[in-house]
Amino acid sequence: MEFIFIIAVVILIIWLITSSRSNSNKAKPRVLDNPSSDIKGTHDTSASKSSISALSNDAISPIKSIKIDKASVSIELHEQTNELATSKETTPKPRITAVNTPSPIIESADSATYSEDDLATFNIFESAAPQNISIKSTRKAQWLDKNKETIIQKRKLMGLIYIGEQMESMRSYDPDPALINSILPASTPLGHQLGYYTDDSLGYWPSYSRLSRQCRGAYLDWLATDRSAANTPIGFVFLYFYGFERFVVVNNKDNKVADEQFEDIFNEVLRLHKVFASNRSFAGYSANFLEFMYLLKPEFFKSKKHILPKTRHSLLFKLRLSEQIVATEKVDDELALEWIKNTDQYNLKTAARRCDLEFDSLFKLYYKQKFPEGMQVKPNKTKLNAEYFSASGSLPSVKILLDSLPDPSILKAPIKKLIPIADKVAEELASYSRYLGKAGTSRDDLAALMLLPRAIASSQPSPLIEKFKRWAQAIILENGGVTNVSEFWLQTDLPVPKAINKKESDLIYNLASLADIGIAPDLRYHHAKPRLDGKLVLFTPGHGEEFVPSHVFNQVGVALRLGAMVANIDGVVDESESSELEKLIAHDEKLTDTEKRSLKAYLTWRLVTPSDNAGLKNRLNNLGETEIEFVKRFILSIALADGNVDNKEVKQIEKLYTNLGLNKESVTSDIHQLTTSSHQLAPKSQNSSEFSLDETILALHESQTTEAKNMLEKIFTSDEDESDYIEVSELTNEVEGLDQAHSQLFEKLCAKAQWGREEVAQMCSELKLMVDGAIETINDWSFDLVDAPVIDDDGDIYIDEEIVEEIREL
Repeated sequence: MEFIFIIAVVILIIWLITSSRSNSNKAKPRVLDNPSSDIKGTHDTSASKSSISALSNDAISPIKSIKIDKASVSIELHEQTNELATSKETTPKPRITAVNTPSPIIESADSATYSEDDLATFNIFESAAPQNISIKSTRKAQWLDKNKETIIQKRKLMGLIYIGEQMESMRSYDPDPALINSILPASTPLGHQLGYYTDDSLGYWPSYSRLSRQCRGAYLDWLATDRSAANTPIGFVFLYFYGFERFVVVNNKDNKVADEQFEDIFNEVLRLHKVFASNRSFAGYSANFLEFMYLLKPEFFKSKKHILPKTRHSLLFKLRLSEQIVATEKVDDELALEWIKNTDQYNLKTAARRCDLEFDSLFKLYYKQKFPEGMQVKPNKTKLNAEYFSASGSLPSVKILLDSLPDPSILKAPIKKLIPIADKVAEELASYSRYLGKAGTSRDDLAALMLLPRAIASSQPSPLIEKFKRWAQAIILENGGVTNVSEFWLQTDLPVPKAINKKESDLIYNLASLADIGIAPDLRYHHAKPRLDGKLVLFTPGHGEEFVPSHVFNQVGVALRLGAMVANIDGVVDESESSELEKLIAHDEKLTDTEKRSLKAYLTWRLVTPSDNAGLKNRLNNLGETEIEFVKRFILSIALADGNVDNKEVKQIEKLYTNLGLNKESVTSDIHQLTTSSHQLAPKSQNSSEFSLDETILALHESQTTEAKNMLEKIFTSDEDESDYIEVSELTNEVEGLDQAHSQLFEKLCAKAQWGREEVAQMCSELKLMVDGAIETINDWSFDLVDAPVIDDDGDIYIDEEIVEEIREL
């Protein structure tokens, strides 16, 4: 018994001694290479992402600082205690423990002194509770530079990697995830032609030491390539990336490390970001890491600032925002756009994310309209600081203290002013976004371009628009702008339609507008529409987005229509006749330059297009004697402008009189009266039979000229704009893709935006349809067309009018 008691006492003493040592180690975390600093350790519980937040005063260490632009910056390393710490070690595997446990080895801890380039100071905190104890290895890790190579497991590997047997995590006693330990087994080289092997050992937070033999071999196979393969498992990319994070965090203040090494890392991470940017997680981490490198060595990386990729939760955005507000108390359009994208107070809508380039352009445009001088924001009292969270779980977080600047990014009032602009832009891009969301679509599709908001459509680069612009300019230069409608339609790369209806007309006008080309006829301004077998006249610059025709424009337009009709009576338009009509445009000082270009193109179109006298006869029958005499005088002035008054000309005028319901027997006397009237006669040369239109009609007293134009407008307001388009879809009682009953229901529902369920039930009953089934059928049809439902059944029945419009445009 005494022997047993003695053994128990000895065991108890040994236990007390070892327990005391363990508690002593836990109670006194060491600060490496900076014993003079009085630091209070902080533990971050955020997920692995970059963020910027305000620190309480007791969390800021009195560390010396550097200058970044106008900001005073200090940098600390803190233990990162996120879910990674527990997720990996919930079921730790048994490990062999050395008798004398070594202190954790930090590869290169920085001192608190400054180098000549005045860079950042690091304080590295040792983990208070190591997760695992490893066997002490004999070969310390080393960094392999870019242009060096090594052989590992029968593979030749280029540099930018850690190799060796000993390099512990900065947060535990585990090996650093990025370390390539050559003594660990790996499968034989296989290449990557058939893809890379992966298994569960790769995990979400990969570590080289924990990979399976096969997975480790596949990773080495990838490292032996140019590290750009499209089929690369993203876990391999992160594992490679962890080494860059480790090197930069540990060595950034080591004067023995050349700046070129940091530049090699910067360039490689930038390359990886471009190659693997489709993975949003890696794109975010790599972009933030590049910003972090810039903040550490701002002078060295100054020339690369403009190529830093954009990212949410940007480390640099808040610094730029703070500096601008301190300097100007205003926010320009670029920073306003970054603000709405970086804030946690607003989530970008689908259209803003899918159509990011278009969203940026339109947002900045509307922002400048609302805040021409920039939005005013005053500096706040909360101080700014940034914190970099590494992708690697082996590294502590890095706090970048910018305590000389405010943090206006946390303010809510400015965001409330930006949100309506962002919502408006997203709404205007909704149809365009839905189109791009369909399979097989592209921004370069004409259908996509037609859905772009007009405010930015012309500024978006498009191969199709550039091709069309070159063609149109050649037509204008070589053929006076005259072309066939069918030839124009070939430029759209779309099937030839059965007729030029409203949808086709709008496409013609919009396509031309995107290239700054004007079209005649343009129904919006010329009261005439193009025909598939007819002509078009192009001109540049076009009408522009803000064009609104004046009253004078309309008056001259109807005069040109009548004049062109008269000039065409003999089938040949004489140059003198067209010149007289052009004077109607050139001599009117009230017309703008755009109106004159448009009217000249319209006149050209009228002169090359067969006359259409439909409706004029009935209108003339309702005129009084004074108006009839005026019309006849106007007709004869145009007809006689070429100086020819032969029998053939007289016959053509008689035919025109007859077509207009006028007495053809009066042609000879009307000509005689016009040519012998002294106040209307105006010789253009010594030939007394030549007359000038402007001196016979439009060069009368101003009151008479105005009266003449008003009378022409009243008489010859175009009948073409009153005629309806021939809609091909109206030739059938069914909407394409729906049977007759569902087609009728759809058309009835489109009459208004909201229906009571009983109303819809009554309509369905009349068509012998079930309500739920009918709604499902129509929504399935809508999904097939525009990838969105057109009916929302929420008690009452709601019709999405925007979707209806989009369907009708197809």
